[in-house]
Order: sequence, then C-alpha cells, then structure tokens
Amino acid sequence: MFIRDLFSIKSPVISFEIFPPKKEYPIEVVYDTIEGLEELNPDFISVTYGAGGSSKDRTIEIASKIKNEYKIEALAHLTCYTSTRAETESILKELKINNVNNILALRGDPPAHGFEYKKDYEYAKDLIKHIKEFGDFSIGAACYPEGHIECDSLDKDIENLKQKVSCGVDFLITQLFFDNEKFYNYRDKLIKKGIDIPIMAGIMPVLNKNQIKKMVYLSGSSLPKKFIRIIDKYEYQPEALKEAGIIYAAEQIIDLLSWGVEGIHLYTMNKPDVANRIIGGISKIRCAVTEEKECII
Repeated sequence: MFIRDLFSIKSPVISFEIFPPKKEYPIEVVYDTIEGLEELNPDFISVTYGAGGSSKDRTIEIASKIKNEYKIEALAHLTCYTSTRAETESILKELKINNVNNILALRGDPPAHGFEYKKDYEYAKDLIKHIKEFGDFSIGAACYPEGHIECDSLDKDIENLKQKVSCGVDFLITQLFFDNEKFYNYRDKLIKKGIDIPIMAGIMPVLNKNQIKKMVYLSGSSLPKKFIRIIDKYEYQPEALKEAGIIYAAEQIIDLLSWGVEGIHLYTMNKPDVANRIIGGISKIRCAVTEEKECII
C-alpha cells in the first residue's frame, strides 16, 4: 500500500522509526527490534539511511524484510547530498524490486567522515522531482515546526517547504519537538500558506542527558520550562530521568491525539521496550481516537 492512501482510510496513522545497525554488528540485531514493535500494530515502520548513505544497502534489506516478511508497510529513507542521479536510480530500482513503494526524501546532512558532496542535487526538492519522474512511489518529506536550523526564519522555511511539497510530496513528518503549542501554531501557518497534506508529529522520548544535548545541537529545538525542570531535577538519576522522559513523550502524544493530529511518528531509537511503554501504555486512548471501520489495536 502507498502510505498516501493510509491517511484516507485511517486517522491517526501511527508509525515507528528505526535505524540499521552499524556495519560491525550483524543485521539480525535489528530484527529483534522489529519483532518488538510488530506487536504494537504500527501502520508503517521507517528505516533511516545513515550518514552519507553509509547504511543504504542495509536500509533496503531491512525495509524489504519489514514489508515482505513482517507484512508491515515500510518507508525507506533516501538522502541525496552524497549521491549521483545514477546511484539514486539504482536504489529506486532495488526498492521497486523489493516491493517497497514509500520513500522519505531528504537532503541529508552535509558530507562528513569520508563522504563527499556530488552536486547532482542541491535540495530535497531536487530529489523529490527525480523520484516523481522515475516511477510511482508515495513520497514523504521532513518539515520543521521551529524552522530548519540552517534557515534564517520560520516564514522562509515554510516558503521552502511549499516548493518542496509542490514537487510531489504526499505527506510530511516533523522533526522532533518538545512543545506541542509550537506544532499547533506551525500547522496553522502551513494551512494559511495552502499546505494541507497530512502531517505526522515526530516525537522522540528523551532517555538521558547526553541525548538531550545532541538533539538540541542537531535540531535547534527549544526546550519548554516544564521540560527543563525535569532535566534539572533528575539529571543525576538516570533511571528517574528515563522514566520522566517516557512519561513526557506519552503526555505529548495524548495531547496531540486529543487535538486531532493526523499521525504520530515515534523515533524509537531501536528500543521497542520504550515504544511499548509509550504506545502500548495509551492503547485505550489510541483506540478511542482512531477512525476506521473496526479498531484492531
């Protein structure tokens, strides 16, 4: 199934994100993660691409496994900053052969660790155009409730998003955020700009202090006072901080579901036990807000 069609038959759509294991680890370790997530009945699972496409072979293999063996819809990430058009077409062919019909099209981070910018694409919109020309895929793209960290202003970032969407994007997944009000304000701004495709709210549970520092550095996401108080209170009590992070993420999701969000995308960090505590812990709420002929959660 194309993910674009999911939104017309079910609301909200619930999905998980996983990443391939590093090359020094056997790929089988991620299958335990998928099996742990499978019981939560996600509508799809996305698989990241790795810095500079470093895990692209494993991305295809894992996405294929999710789709063809676990019978769960798969969303393969694809970045373009370090790829040529020929390399991209080779990947698209492999995805089609493996019955993976959904792509999250991203520019990717600037090259590092031996990868170089190959100049065939400058922005994600260039990749989206290429995918649309190549074949029939359902295409997702990233959006940023507080603006992309490299963009001068949120308004300018929304103008860039509008161009990206017009190239053929079917749905959006937000970068992580910790303040739901920023998401709601962002959603209103997008509607005023004529961007009315489905948007999934990206939620990442915070499990330790170093993770928070890294996320804020990479994303530029702001931390609300309520969240800062939690960090300050439990920063030297890792188990308490982990528990508070899980509860905070669950409360964010409950609020988003009550507001009527079209989808929740949980960044699982390959920790199915955490996903289970968050999504499994709100199963009654999920069932209550799900609009479909029969709730099978």
